[in-house]
Amino acid sequence: MSTIDEPLYPIAVLIDELKNEDIQLRLNSIRRLSTIARALGDDRTRKELIPFLSENNDDDDEVLLVMAEELGVFIPYVGGVEFANVLLPPLETLCTVEETCVRDKAVEALCRIGAQMREQDVVEYFLPLVKRLAAGEWFTARVSSCGLFHIAYPSAPEALKTELRAIYSQLCQDDMPMVRRSAATNLGKFAATVEAAHLKTEIMSMFDDLTQDDQDSVRLLAVEGCAALGKLLEPQDCVAHILPVIVNFSQDKSWRVRYMVANQLYELCEAVGPEPTRSDLVPAYVRLLRDNEAEVRIAAAGKVTKFCRLLNPELAIQHILPCVKELSTDSSQHVRSALASVIMGMAPVLGKDATIEQLLPIFLSLLKDEFPDVRLNIISKLDQVNQVIGIDLLSQSLLPAIVELAEDRHWRVRLAIIEYIPLLASQLGVGFFDDKLGALCMQWLKDKVYSIRDAAANNVKRLAEEFGPEWAMQHIVPQVLDMINNPHYLYRMTILHAISLLAPVMGSEITCSKLLPVVINASKDRVPNIKFNVAKVLQSLIPIVDQSVVEKAIRPCLVELSEDPDVDVRFFANQALQSSDQVMMSS
Repeated sequence: MSTIDEPLYPIAVLIDELKNEDIQLRLNSIRRLSTIARALGDDRTRKELIPFLSENNDDDDEVLLVMAEELGVFIPYVGGVEFANVLLPPLETLCTVEETCVRDKAVEALCRIGAQMREQDVVEYFLPLVKRLAAGEWFTARVSSCGLFHIAYPSAPEALKTELRAIYSQLCQDDMPMVRRSAATNLGKFAATVEAAHLKTEIMSMFDDLTQDDQDSVRLLAVEGCAALGKLLEPQDCVAHILPVIVNFSQDKSWRVRYMVANQLYELCEAVGPEPTRSDLVPAYVRLLRDNEAEVRIAAAGKVTKFCRLLNPELAIQHILPCVKELSTDSSQHVRSALASVIMGMAPVLGKDATIEQLLPIFLSLLKDEFPDVRLNIISKLDQVNQVIGIDLLSQSLLPAIVELAEDRHWRVRLAIIEYIPLLASQLGVGFFDDKLGALCMQWLKDKVYSIRDAAANNVKRLAEEFGPEWAMQHIVPQVLDMINNPHYLYRMTILHAISLLAPVMGSEITCSKLLPVVINASKDRVPNIKFNVAKVLQSLIPIVDQSVVEKAIRPCLVELSEDPDVDVRFFANQALQSSDQVMMSS
């Protein structure tokens, strides 16, 4: 190809590939738009590439999605901010397609470009685009327009601002529910750019229309608007305009709307302030906690601690606690699970006496729940209660339940308890641990489930770190080493794993005198799996013990294993020998 045709080559390839039947080629071509734009230069990108993209009516959503994504970051390739307006036509077309994710991406790209455009360009190019979309015959254009007002509005002259507010008001009353939904979703963003004088009048009137919409999908999006608008209004206006809406929504006939209120309640309380929360929102929240739809109760139960933090303890005990007691025996396991995940946080809010009197019985009933997730959520947050009521009370009331869970028939529950043991141990102290939990830790090393045995071996190591080598030497090591003679080879393997984890914690001396002889003895086992695990453990011990011990004890054992009839045993033994050679060379 001659050098004169060179600049035409990239665009020719692009056009060919964009018209190709193979979607993958079209996608690759669109993803390389920035490379092609660089090759063409600013001028030709503006005059040839962008018009070509505007006319390109690809019907595949995947291609259009990538195109919207690329165009959003295309300002540098068309010559900078002063030429940003050339990117608007192809994106305007994308704002009208059927596929929602393409439209959303196009709106996102337009917002990004509009935010960088110069003020006069926004007025000249961006504002007319917003108006064209808002007046679009097809609802998709009107849906997209709602997401662009907050970019266009700040730069508009006064007369146009009035027009934009009027257009948005019409969109809030559009015949199509999808348009009203989009208007409800974007109202908060638009309101944030509108002057305070119009906020109380025009924006609030739009908000009122949306809150009374006959479609629950519109009303539930208006709930989100409550929190956004609440942050923009003065407290007294918030109480006058937003509070009645929240109270009404909490009794809405659609459970989806009530669910949204329950989900957003904490943000709504922050918007209206502490006093109205106590007087008006507590009854609304109690209604949601007792809702007849499980989904609403789940959302409300998950916010119980956050909500109680906004109240004084007396109010929480008087109004919220009775509901919490009811929820702890709710017919839906998901409601109980949501409650269990947050209820421990109520202890610091209510204080010691109320926790002992009112909350402890609830914790205990949830700890004995037949659904594993409920019990699990309680176990993982015990430290929050410990800080409030102290270890003695905690151990008397909750420990029997924990011991019961340690032998639970669901292995995931046993696993959660094991992972929690080191934390419990550090909170309860050595004496308490030895009495109550020591035997359990040994019992888990012989569990039928591998994950439990593996976690138990890690648990033994973490306990040795927590209480120190001397304690471990007295309470853990002898019992662990006794198990190496278990008739079942899988349990013997667990012990080898535990030894490899304990050795770095116990130090060289104890490893050489107590742990190493047991490992070397195990190399005579009749099961090949044990023998190659011995080779792995010996390899992990090489850096811990002295060189002389490696020479006298470890290497002869590995040499013997390297001549074993089993191929895997020979492989791991040779690997360990190579490792020992490297250690010797480096030292």
